[in-house]
Amino acid sequence: MQSLSRLTLVLCVAWVLTLLYGEMVAYWIPLWTCSWPRPDGSLSSLSGNEVKVAVIADPQIMDRTSLNLAPKSFALEAAQFFTDLYMRRSFHLSILPFKPNLVIFLGDHFDGGPFLTDQEWSESLNRFKHIFDLEGHGRYSNIAVYYVCGNHDIGYSHFHMKNPEVIHRYEKEFGARNYRFSAGKVDFIVVDAQTLDGAKQGKEADLSWQFIKNISSDVTSSPRVLLTHIPLYRLDDTPCGIFRSSSIINQRVTFAGVNQGMTYQNYLTKESSDHLLNLIKPVLVLSGHDHDHCTVTHSTQFGPIVEHTLGTISWQQGNLYPSFMLLTVSPSNSMSSAIAVSTRLCFLPRQTHIYIWYLCQLVVTLLLMLLWPANAFAFFGPFVAFFDSLRSNLIKAKEKVEEDDCEYEMIWDSEGSMHLIKKNKTVPLASSDVGSSTRGNAVLRTSAKKQPTREQDPSVFLEMNIDMNSDKTGRVQRPSRSKVMRLILRLVRVFRLIVLVAAVNVPLYMMLLFKDWVGR
Repeated sequence: MQSLSRLTLVLCVAWVLTLLYGEMVAYWIPLWTCSWPRPDGSLSSLSGNEVKVAVIADPQIMDRTSLNLAPKSFALEAAQFFTDLYMRRSFHLSILPFKPNLVIFLGDHFDGGPFLTDQEWSESLNRFKHIFDLEGHGRYSNIAVYYVCGNHDIGYSHFHMKNPEVIHRYEKEFGARNYRFSAGKVDFIVVDAQTLDGAKQGKEADLSWQFIKNISSDVTSSPRVLLTHIPLYRLDDTPCGIFRSSSIINQRVTFAGVNQGMTYQNYLTKESSDHLLNLIKPVLVLSGHDHDHCTVTHSTQFGPIVEHTLGTISWQQGNLYPSFMLLTVSPSNSMSSAIAVSTRLCFLPRQTHIYIWYLCQLVVTLLLMLLWPANAFAFFGPFVAFFDSLRSNLIKAKEKVEEDDCEYEMIWDSEGSMHLIKKNKTVPLASSDVGSSTRGNAVLRTSAKKQPTREQDPSVFLEMNIDMNSDKTGRVQRPSRSKVMRLILRLVRVFRLIVLVAAVNVPLYMMLLFKDWVGR
Protein backbone atom coordinates (compact mmCIF):
# COMPACT_ATOMS: atom_id res chain seq x y z
CA MET A 1 0.00 0.00 0.00
CA GLN A 2 2.92 2.33 0.65
CA SER A 3 4.09 1.80 -2.91
CA LEU A 4 0.62 2.66 -4.27
CA SER A 5 0.58 5.83 -2.19
CA ARG A 6 3.90 6.90 -3.65
CA LEU A 7 2.68 6.11 -7.17
CA THR A 8 -0.43 8.21 -6.61
CA LEU A 9 1.66 11.11 -5.33
CA VAL A 10 4.04 10.92 -8.30
CA LEU A 11 1.15 10.86 -10.79
CA CYS A 12 -0.56 13.82 -9.11
CA VAL A 13 2.62 15.89 -9.21
CA ALA A 14 3.31 14.89 -12.83
CA TRP A 15 -0.17 15.96 -13.93
CA VAL A 16 -0.02 19.21 -11.96
CA LEU A 17 3.25 20.17 -13.67
CA THR A 18 1.91 19.11 -17.08
CA LEU A 19 -1.27 21.15 -16.74
CA LEU A 20 0.56 24.22 -15.46
CA TYR A 21 2.87 24.09 -18.46
CA GLY A 22 0.26 23.28 -21.12
CA GLU A 23 -2.37 25.75 -19.89
CA MET A 24 -0.21 28.63 -18.70
CA VAL A 25 3.60 28.49 -18.95
CA ALA A 26 3.59 27.56 -22.65
CA TYR A 27 2.00 30.94 -23.44
CA TRP A 28 4.86 32.75 -21.69
CA ILE A 29 7.52 31.17 -23.88
CA PRO A 30 7.08 33.72 -26.76
CA LEU A 31 7.97 36.44 -24.24
CA TRP A 32 11.35 34.74 -23.70
CA THR A 33 12.06 33.68 -27.29
CA CYS A 34 10.86 36.77 -29.17
CA SER A 35 11.50 40.50 -28.86
CA TRP A 36 10.93 43.72 -30.72
CA PRO A 37 13.17 43.95 -33.81
CA ARG A 38 15.72 46.72 -34.02
CA PRO A 39 15.93 48.93 -37.13
CA ASP A 40 18.39 47.65 -39.72
CA GLY A 41 19.37 44.77 -37.41
CA SER A 42 21.43 47.08 -35.15
CA LEU A 43 22.45 45.87 -31.71
CA SER A 44 21.62 49.17 -30.01
CA SER A 45 18.55 49.29 -27.82
CA LEU A 46 15.36 50.98 -28.95
CA SER A 47 15.20 54.71 -28.29
CA GLY A 48 11.58 54.66 -27.18
CA ASN A 49 10.34 56.84 -30.03
CA GLU A 50 9.59 53.88 -32.28
CA VAL A 51 6.05 52.72 -32.95
CA LYS A 52 5.50 49.09 -32.01
CA VAL A 53 3.01 47.14 -34.12
CA ALA A 54 1.62 43.62 -33.57
CA VAL A 55 0.19 41.92 -36.68
CA ILE A 56 -2.33 39.04 -36.55
CA ALA A 57 -3.76 37.07 -39.46
CA ASP A 58 -6.72 34.76 -40.07
CA PRO A 59 -8.40 34.13 -36.69
CA GLN A 60 -11.42 32.71 -38.59
CA ILE A 61 -13.85 32.44 -35.69
CA MET A 62 -15.46 29.02 -36.12
CA ASP A 63 -19.20 28.76 -36.84
CA ARG A 64 -21.73 26.37 -38.36
CA THR A 65 -19.84 26.39 -41.67
CA SER A 66 -16.70 24.98 -39.99
CA LEU A 67 -15.59 21.35 -39.85
CA ASN A 68 -18.79 20.04 -41.49
CA LEU A 69 -20.34 19.52 -38.06
CA ALA A 70 -24.02 19.85 -37.19
CA PRO A 71 -24.94 23.34 -35.92
CA LYS A 72 -25.20 23.57 -32.12
CA SER A 73 -23.75 20.06 -31.79
CA PHE A 74 -21.57 19.28 -28.77
CA ALA A 75 -18.55 18.59 -31.00
CA LEU A 76 -18.86 21.97 -32.73
CA GLU A 77 -19.44 23.81 -29.46
CA ALA A 78 -16.39 22.15 -27.89
CA ALA A 79 -14.23 22.94 -30.92
CA GLN A 80 -15.37 26.57 -30.85
CA PHE A 81 -14.69 26.91 -27.13
CA PHE A 82 -11.17 25.48 -27.15
CA THR A 83 -10.24 27.36 -30.33
CA ASP A 84 -11.54 30.64 -28.94
CA LEU A 85 -9.78 29.99 -25.64
CA TYR A 86 -6.47 29.33 -27.40
CA MET A 87 -6.63 32.61 -29.33
CA ARG A 88 -7.71 34.55 -26.25
CA ARG A 89 -4.80 33.15 -24.25
CA SER A 90 -2.39 33.80 -27.10
CA PHE A 91 -3.55 37.39 -27.45
CA HIS A 92 -3.55 38.22 -23.73
CA LEU A 93 -0.59 36.15 -22.52
CA SER A 94 1.73 36.12 -25.55
CA ILE A 95 1.03 39.27 -27.59
CA LEU A 96 -0.29 42.06 -25.36
CA PRO A 97 2.56 41.70 -22.80
CA PHE A 98 4.84 43.07 -25.55
CA LYS A 99 2.88 46.32 -25.09
CA PRO A 100 2.28 47.21 -28.75
CA ASN A 101 1.10 50.69 -29.68
CA LEU A 102 -1.27 49.31 -32.29
CA VAL A 103 -2.62 45.97 -33.53
CA ILE A 104 -3.39 45.06 -37.15
CA PHE A 105 -5.71 42.22 -38.20
CA LEU A 106 -4.97 41.03 -41.75
CA GLY A 107 -8.45 39.73 -42.53
CA ASP A 108 -10.61 36.60 -42.20
CA HIS A 109 -11.94 37.54 -38.79
CA PHE A 110 -14.76 35.02 -39.33
CA ASP A 111 -14.93 31.63 -41.01
CA GLY A 112 -18.26 31.70 -42.81
CA GLY A 113 -18.92 35.43 -42.56
CA PRO A 114 -20.63 35.99 -45.94
CA PHE A 115 -22.99 33.04 -45.43
CA LEU A 116 -24.13 33.79 -41.88
CA THR A 117 -27.47 35.30 -41.02
CA ASP A 118 -27.48 38.61 -39.22
CA GLN A 119 -28.06 36.87 -35.90
CA GLU A 120 -25.27 34.33 -36.48
CA TRP A 121 -22.92 37.07 -37.66
CA SER A 122 -23.70 39.10 -34.54
CA GLU A 123 -22.91 36.08 -32.33
CA SER A 124 -19.58 35.55 -34.10
CA LEU A 125 -18.82 39.25 -33.77
CA ASN A 126 -19.42 39.14 -30.00
CA ARG A 127 -17.09 36.14 -29.72
CA PHE A 128 -14.46 38.00 -31.75
CA LYS A 129 -14.67 40.97 -29.42
CA HIS A 130 -14.52 38.75 -26.35
CA ILE A 131 -11.47 36.81 -27.61
CA PHE A 132 -9.46 39.93 -28.36
CA ASP A 133 -11.09 42.08 -25.66
CA LEU A 134 -11.80 44.91 -28.06
CA GLU A 135 -14.80 46.45 -26.35
CA GLY A 136 -13.17 49.89 -26.25
CA HIS A 137 -12.48 49.87 -22.51
CA GLY A 138 -10.17 48.24 -20.01
CA ARG A 139 -6.41 48.34 -19.56
CA TYR A 140 -5.79 47.88 -23.32
CA SER A 141 -8.19 50.58 -24.48
CA ASN A 142 -5.27 52.84 -25.50
CA ILE A 143 -4.13 50.37 -28.18
CA ALA A 144 -5.22 51.39 -31.68
CA VAL A 145 -6.69 48.57 -33.78
CA TYR A 146 -6.90 48.41 -37.58
CA TYR A 147 -8.68 45.82 -39.71
CA VAL A 148 -8.17 44.42 -43.21
CA CYS A 149 -11.17 42.64 -44.72
CA GLY A 150 -10.76 39.07 -45.99
CA ASN A 151 -12.62 36.72 -48.30
CA HIS A 152 -14.12 34.89 -45.29
CA ASP A 153 -15.51 38.23 -44.11
CA ILE A 154 -17.17 39.60 -47.25
CA GLY A 155 -16.54 37.02 -50.00
CA TYR A 156 -15.23 37.64 -53.51
CA SER A 157 -16.48 39.96 -56.23
CA HIS A 158 -19.08 37.52 -57.58
CA PHE A 159 -20.66 37.32 -54.13
CA HIS A 160 -20.65 41.13 -53.76
CA MET A 161 -22.67 41.56 -56.91
CA LYS A 162 -25.49 39.39 -55.59
CA ASN A 163 -25.23 40.15 -51.88
CA PRO A 164 -24.11 43.75 -51.34
CA GLU A 165 -25.52 43.69 -47.80
CA VAL A 166 -22.51 41.71 -46.54
CA ILE A 167 -20.27 44.68 -47.35
CA HIS A 168 -22.60 47.10 -45.56
CA ARG A 169 -22.69 44.81 -42.54
CA TYR A 170 -18.91 44.61 -42.41
CA GLU A 171 -18.30 48.35 -42.90
CA LYS A 172 -20.84 49.21 -40.21
CA GLU A 173 -18.78 47.36 -37.61
CA PHE A 174 -15.16 47.52 -38.87
CA GLY A 175 -15.15 50.67 -40.97
CA ALA A 176 -13.94 51.31 -44.53
CA ARG A 177 -12.29 48.54 -46.55
CA ASN A 178 -9.85 50.87 -48.35
CA TYR A 179 -8.07 53.44 -46.20
CA ARG A 180 -4.71 54.67 -44.93
CA PHE A 181 -3.25 55.48 -41.53
CA SER A 182 0.12 56.64 -40.27
CA ALA A 183 2.37 55.18 -37.59
CA GLY A 184 5.45 57.24 -36.91
CA LYS A 185 6.88 58.31 -40.24
CA VAL A 186 5.35 55.39 -42.19
CA ASP A 187 2.04 55.29 -44.06
CA PHE A 188 0.08 52.03 -43.95
CA ILE A 189 -2.13 51.47 -47.01
CA VAL A 190 -5.07 49.08 -46.50
CA VAL A 191 -6.57 47.62 -49.69
CA ASP A 192 -9.60 45.38 -50.23
CA ALA A 193 -7.84 42.78 -52.39
CA GLN A 194 -11.03 40.73 -52.92
CA THR A 195 -12.31 43.37 -55.33
CA LEU A 196 -9.15 44.07 -57.36
CA ASP A 197 -9.65 41.17 -59.79
CA GLY A 198 -13.41 41.55 -59.94
CA ALA A 199 -15.60 42.32 -62.91
CA LYS A 200 -14.16 45.19 -64.96
CA GLN A 201 -17.41 47.12 -64.71
CA GLY A 202 -17.97 46.21 -61.06
CA LYS A 203 -18.70 48.99 -58.61
CA GLU A 204 -16.51 47.68 -55.82
CA ALA A 205 -13.52 47.09 -58.11
CA ASP A 206 -13.78 50.67 -59.41
CA LEU A 207 -13.87 52.04 -55.88
CA SER A 208 -10.77 50.09 -54.85
CA TRP A 209 -8.69 51.05 -57.88
CA GLN A 210 -9.76 54.68 -57.58
CA PHE A 211 -8.53 54.71 -54.00
CA ILE A 212 -5.19 53.22 -55.09
CA LYS A 213 -4.79 55.84 -57.82
CA ASN A 214 -5.46 58.62 -55.32
CA ILE A 215 -2.72 57.22 -53.10
CA SER A 216 -0.37 57.10 -56.06
CA SER A 217 -0.99 60.75 -56.89
CA ASP A 218 0.02 61.79 -53.37
CA VAL A 219 3.49 63.33 -53.58
CA THR A 220 4.40 62.82 -49.92
CA SER A 221 7.75 61.13 -49.42
CA SER A 222 6.81 58.94 -46.45
CA PRO A 223 7.63 55.22 -46.82
CA ARG A 224 4.59 53.01 -47.31
CA VAL A 225 3.59 49.56 -46.08
CA LEU A 226 0.92 47.78 -48.14
CA LEU A 227 -1.63 45.70 -46.19
CA THR A 228 -3.71 43.21 -48.16
CA HIS A 229 -5.43 39.99 -47.21
CA ILE A 230 -4.77 38.13 -50.47
CA PRO A 231 -1.04 37.77 -51.26
CA LEU A 232 0.48 39.20 -54.40
CA TYR A 233 1.24 37.04 -57.40
CA ARG A 234 4.22 34.72 -57.37
CA LEU A 235 5.31 31.89 -59.67
CA ASP A 236 4.24 28.35 -58.84
CA ASP A 237 6.48 26.55 -56.34
CA THR A 238 8.19 29.76 -55.30
CA PRO A 239 10.23 29.05 -52.12
CA CYS A 240 8.69 30.54 -48.99
CA GLY A 241 11.65 30.50 -46.61
CA ILE A 242 12.64 28.50 -43.57
CA PHE A 243 9.62 29.33 -41.42
CA ARG A 244 7.04 27.58 -43.58
CA SER A 245 5.93 24.19 -42.26
CA SER A 246 3.35 23.12 -44.87
CA SER A 247 3.60 22.55 -48.61
CA ILE A 248 3.57 25.53 -50.95
CA ILE A 249 0.16 26.49 -52.35
CA ASN A 250 0.14 27.49 -56.02
CA GLN A 251 -2.16 29.85 -57.81
CA ARG A 252 -5.80 28.84 -58.27
CA VAL A 253 -8.37 31.20 -59.74
CA THR A 254 -12.03 30.47 -60.51
CA PHE A 255 -14.59 32.76 -62.16
CA ALA A 256 -18.35 32.51 -62.15
CA GLY A 257 -18.43 33.44 -65.84
CA VAL A 258 -17.55 36.17 -68.27
CA ASN A 259 -17.81 39.50 -66.44
CA GLN A 260 -19.52 37.66 -63.57
CA GLY A 261 -16.78 38.18 -61.03
CA MET A 262 -14.41 35.88 -59.22
CA THR A 263 -15.38 33.08 -56.83
CA TYR A 264 -11.93 32.17 -55.48
CA GLN A 265 -8.20 32.91 -55.82
CA ASN A 266 -5.08 32.03 -53.86
CA TYR A 267 -3.12 35.06 -55.07
CA LEU A 268 -3.83 38.22 -57.00
CA THR A 269 -3.28 37.98 -60.72
CA LYS A 270 0.07 39.09 -62.09
CA GLU A 271 -1.50 42.07 -63.84
CA SER A 272 -3.16 43.34 -60.65
CA SER A 273 -0.09 42.69 -58.53
CA ASP A 274 2.28 44.57 -60.82
CA HIS A 275 -0.16 47.47 -61.20
CA LEU A 276 -0.64 47.66 -57.44
CA LEU A 277 3.08 47.71 -56.69
CA ASN A 278 3.80 50.31 -59.36
CA LEU A 279 1.13 52.65 -58.00
CA ILE A 280 1.73 52.22 -54.25
CA LYS A 281 5.54 51.73 -54.33
CA PRO A 282 5.67 50.18 -50.85
CA VAL A 283 8.81 49.34 -48.89
CA LEU A 284 7.06 46.29 -47.41
CA VAL A 285 3.97 44.16 -48.10
CA LEU A 286 2.05 42.24 -45.43
CA SER A 287 -0.65 39.71 -46.35
CA GLY A 288 -2.56 36.72 -44.95
CA HIS A 289 -4.98 34.19 -46.48
CA ASP A 290 -2.40 31.37 -46.85
CA HIS A 291 -2.53 30.28 -43.15
CA ASP A 292 1.22 29.59 -43.21
CA HIS A 293 4.19 31.91 -43.31
CA CYS A 294 5.79 32.76 -46.64
CA THR A 295 8.45 35.34 -47.43
CA VAL A 296 8.99 36.30 -51.08
CA THR A 297 10.75 39.15 -52.83
CA HIS A 298 9.10 40.93 -55.77
CA SER A 299 11.26 42.52 -58.43
CA THR A 300 10.03 45.93 -59.57
CA GLN A 301 11.42 48.78 -61.63
CA PHE A 302 12.15 50.76 -58.44
CA GLY A 303 13.84 47.91 -56.55
CA PRO A 304 13.05 44.65 -54.74
CA ILE A 305 10.07 44.54 -52.36
CA VAL A 306 9.74 41.97 -49.59
CA GLU A 307 6.33 40.47 -48.85
CA HIS A 308 5.55 38.59 -45.65
CA THR A 309 2.50 36.35 -45.78
CA LEU A 310 1.63 35.66 -42.16
CA GLY A 311 0.42 32.35 -40.75
CA THR A 312 -2.83 32.04 -38.86
CA ILE A 313 -3.14 32.70 -35.14
CA SER A 314 -5.58 29.78 -34.79
CA TRP A 315 -4.55 26.16 -34.21
CA GLN A 316 -7.64 24.90 -36.06
CA GLN A 317 -6.83 26.33 -39.49
CA GLY A 318 -4.43 23.70 -40.80
CA ASN A 319 -1.20 25.12 -39.34
CA LEU A 320 0.51 23.28 -36.47
CA TYR A 321 2.65 26.35 -35.73
CA PRO A 322 0.45 29.44 -35.20
CA SER A 323 2.30 32.74 -35.23
CA PHE A 324 2.16 36.53 -35.20
CA MET A 325 4.55 39.28 -36.27
CA LEU A 326 6.14 42.22 -34.47
CA LEU A 327 6.97 45.41 -36.38
CA THR A 328 9.16 48.26 -35.22
CA VAL A 329 8.49 51.49 -37.11
CA SER A 330 11.51 53.77 -37.05
CA PRO A 331 10.97 57.45 -36.13
CA SER A 332 13.30 58.50 -38.97
CA ASN A 333 11.85 59.35 -42.35
CA SER A 334 13.85 56.80 -44.37
CA MET A 335 12.77 55.19 -47.62
CA SER A 336 14.87 52.10 -46.88
CA SER A 337 12.65 49.21 -45.88
CA ALA A 338 15.26 47.83 -43.46
CA ILE A 339 15.43 51.14 -41.60
CA ALA A 340 11.81 52.30 -41.91
CA VAL A 341 10.19 49.03 -40.74
CA SER A 342 11.80 46.06 -39.02
CA THR A 343 9.97 42.76 -38.71
CA ARG A 344 10.24 39.64 -36.55
CA LEU A 345 8.14 36.48 -36.72
CA CYS A 346 7.08 34.98 -33.39
CA PHE A 347 5.55 31.55 -32.81
CA LEU A 348 2.76 30.67 -30.41
CA PRO A 349 2.32 27.43 -28.39
CA ARG A 350 1.74 24.29 -30.44
CA GLN A 351 -1.70 23.39 -29.13
CA THR A 352 -1.97 20.16 -31.11
CA HIS A 353 1.32 18.93 -29.64
CA ILE A 354 0.11 19.80 -26.14
CA TYR A 355 -3.05 17.73 -26.57
CA ILE A 356 -1.00 14.81 -27.94
CA TRP A 357 1.21 15.10 -24.87
CA TYR A 358 -1.89 14.96 -22.64
CA LEU A 359 -3.12 11.84 -24.42
CA CYS A 360 0.23 10.03 -24.16
CA GLN A 361 0.54 10.86 -20.49
CA LEU A 362 -3.00 9.60 -19.89
CA VAL A 363 -2.16 6.24 -21.50
CA VAL A 364 1.02 5.92 -19.41
CA THR A 365 -0.94 6.82 -16.28
CA LEU A 366 -3.57 4.14 -16.89
CA LEU A 367 -0.94 1.49 -17.61
CA LEU A 368 0.93 2.29 -14.42
CA MET A 369 -2.25 2.15 -12.39
CA LEU A 370 -3.21 -1.19 -13.92
CA LEU A 371 0.15 -2.97 -13.82
CA TRP A 372 1.81 -1.44 -10.77
CA PRO A 373 1.97 -4.08 -7.95
CA ALA A 374 0.89 -3.39 -4.39
CA ASN A 375 4.51 -3.98 -3.33
CA ALA A 376 6.81 -2.61 -5.97
CA PHE A 377 9.78 -4.64 -4.73
CA ALA A 378 7.81 -7.89 -4.92
CA PHE A 379 7.21 -7.19 -8.57
CA PHE A 380 10.95 -7.55 -9.26
CA GLY A 381 11.41 -10.50 -6.85
CA PRO A 382 11.04 -13.30 -9.43
CA PHE A 383 13.58 -11.63 -11.73
CA VAL A 384 16.11 -11.31 -8.90
CA ALA A 385 15.56 -14.95 -7.81
CA PHE A 386 16.00 -16.17 -11.39
CA PHE A 387 19.34 -14.39 -11.84
CA ASP A 388 20.55 -15.58 -8.40
CA SER A 389 19.68 -19.19 -9.28
CA LEU A 390 21.42 -18.86 -12.64
CA ARG A 391 24.55 -17.49 -10.96
CA SER A 392 24.55 -20.30 -8.35
CA ASN A 393 24.28 -22.99 -11.05
CA LEU A 394 27.17 -21.47 -12.98
CA ILE A 395 29.39 -21.51 -9.87
CA LYS A 396 28.53 -25.13 -9.09
CA ALA A 397 29.22 -26.20 -12.65
CA LYS A 398 32.61 -24.52 -12.54
CA GLU A 399 33.53 -26.26 -9.29
CA LYS A 400 32.51 -29.63 -10.70
CA VAL A 401 34.74 -29.18 -13.74
CA GLU A 402 37.67 -28.29 -11.53
CA GLU A 403 37.14 -31.39 -9.37
CA ASP A 404 37.07 -33.67 -12.43
CA ASP A 405 40.44 -32.33 -13.58
CA CYS A 406 42.34 -33.09 -10.35
CA GLU A 407 43.10 -35.94 -7.87
CA TYR A 408 43.78 -36.17 -4.19
CA GLU A 409 46.60 -38.08 -2.33
CA MET A 410 46.42 -39.24 1.25
CA ILE A 411 49.54 -38.57 3.31
CA TRP A 412 50.12 -39.55 6.94
CA ASP A 413 52.52 -37.66 9.05
CA SER A 414 54.64 -39.11 11.86
CA GLU A 415 51.86 -38.63 14.35
CA GLY A 416 49.48 -40.74 12.31
CA SER A 417 47.27 -37.86 11.03
CA MET A 418 45.98 -38.13 7.48
CA HIS A 419 46.09 -35.19 5.00
CA LEU A 420 44.55 -34.84 1.50
CA ILE A 421 46.83 -33.21 -1.03
CA LYS A 422 45.16 -31.83 -4.23
CA LYS A 423 47.20 -32.48 -7.39
CA ASN A 424 46.60 -32.21 -11.09
CA LYS A 425 45.58 -35.42 -12.75
CA THR A 426 48.48 -37.29 -14.39
CA VAL A 427 48.61 -40.22 -16.72
CA PRO A 428 49.03 -43.33 -14.51
CA LEU A 429 52.12 -45.49 -15.08
CA ALA A 430 51.95 -49.26 -15.36
CA SER A 431 52.62 -50.32 -11.83
CA SER A 432 51.13 -52.21 -8.98
CA ASP A 433 48.02 -50.82 -7.46
CA VAL A 434 49.42 -51.34 -4.01
CA GLY A 435 52.77 -50.05 -2.95
CA SER A 436 54.45 -48.12 -0.23
CA SER A 437 57.66 -46.27 0.40
CA THR A 438 59.03 -44.63 3.47
CA ARG A 439 61.07 -41.47 3.83
CA GLY A 440 61.79 -40.09 7.22
CA ASN A 441 58.77 -40.52 9.48
CA ALA A 442 56.12 -40.10 6.68
CA VAL A 443 54.53 -43.03 4.99
CA LEU A 444 53.20 -42.58 1.42
CA ARG A 445 50.18 -44.64 0.58
CA THR A 446 48.47 -45.23 -2.71
CA SER A 447 46.59 -42.26 -4.07
CA ALA A 448 42.88 -42.17 -3.82
CA LYS A 449 40.60 -40.18 -6.07
CA LYS A 450 37.96 -38.23 -4.33
CA GLN A 451 34.57 -39.53 -5.28
CA PRO A 452 32.15 -36.71 -5.54
CA THR A 453 28.78 -37.37 -4.05
CA ARG A 454 25.93 -37.46 -6.46
CA GLU A 455 23.64 -34.52 -5.88
CA GLN A 456 20.29 -33.87 -7.28
CA ASP A 457 20.33 -31.30 -10.07
CA PRO A 458 18.59 -28.04 -9.07
CA SER A 459 15.23 -27.53 -10.64
CA VAL A 460 13.03 -24.47 -11.01
CA PHE A 461 9.40 -25.02 -10.23
CA LEU A 462 6.76 -22.63 -11.53
CA GLU A 463 3.59 -22.53 -9.57
CA MET A 464 0.77 -22.00 -12.01
CA ASN A 465 -1.75 -21.56 -9.25
CA ILE A 466 -4.53 -22.84 -11.46
CA ASP A 467 -6.76 -25.50 -10.02
CA MET A 468 -7.95 -27.72 -12.84
CA ASN A 469 -10.17 -30.57 -11.88
CA SER A 470 -11.62 -33.30 -14.03
CA ASP A 471 -14.75 -35.23 -13.38
CA LYS A 472 -15.31 -38.84 -14.22
CA THR A 473 -16.31 -37.99 -17.76
CA GLY A 474 -12.93 -36.32 -18.41
CA ARG A 475 -14.30 -32.79 -18.89
CA VAL A 476 -12.13 -29.96 -17.59
CA GLN A 477 -13.82 -27.47 -15.29
CA ARG A 478 -13.39 -23.70 -15.57
CA PRO A 479 -10.67 -21.86 -13.60
CA SER A 480 -11.47 -20.97 -10.03
CA ARG A 481 -13.05 -17.66 -9.18
CA SER A 482 -9.90 -16.35 -7.52
CA LYS A 483 -8.54 -15.11 -10.84
CA VAL A 484 -11.72 -13.20 -11.64
CA MET A 485 -11.76 -11.72 -8.16
CA ARG A 486 -8.17 -10.55 -8.51
CA LEU A 487 -9.05 -8.85 -11.79
CA ILE A 488 -12.06 -7.14 -10.23
CA LEU A 489 -9.99 -5.96 -7.28
CA ARG A 490 -7.32 -4.62 -9.63
CA LEU A 491 -9.94 -2.65 -11.61
CA VAL A 492 -11.40 -1.28 -8.39
CA ARG A 493 -7.93 -0.20 -7.35
CA VAL A 494 -7.41 1.54 -10.71
CA PHE A 495 -10.71 3.36 -10.33
CA ARG A 496 -9.74 4.54 -6.84
CA LEU A 497 -6.39 5.83 -8.08
CA ILE A 498 -8.07 7.64 -10.98
CA VAL A 499 -10.47 9.31 -8.55
CA LEU A 500 -7.60 10.43 -6.32
CA VAL A 501 -5.53 11.85 -9.20
CA ALA A 502 -8.62 13.48 -10.76
CA ALA A 503 -9.66 15.01 -7.44
CA VAL A 504 -6.44 17.00 -7.44
CA ASN A 505 -6.05 17.85 -11.13
CA VAL A 506 -9.58 18.34 -12.47
CA PRO A 507 -10.25 21.38 -10.24
CA LEU A 508 -6.84 22.76 -11.21
CA TYR A 509 -7.59 22.25 -14.92
CA MET A 510 -11.00 23.91 -14.63
CA MET A 511 -9.48 26.85 -12.79
CA LEU A 512 -6.78 27.28 -15.45
CA LEU A 513 -9.40 26.85 -18.16
CA PHE A 514 -11.82 29.53 -17.04
CA LYS A 515 -9.48 32.05 -15.48
CA ASP A 516 -8.46 33.07 -19.01
CA TRP A 517 -11.98 32.87 -20.42
CA VAL A 518 -13.88 35.11 -18.03
CA GLY A 519 -13.81 38.83 -18.64
CA ARG A 520 -10.79 40.71 -17.34
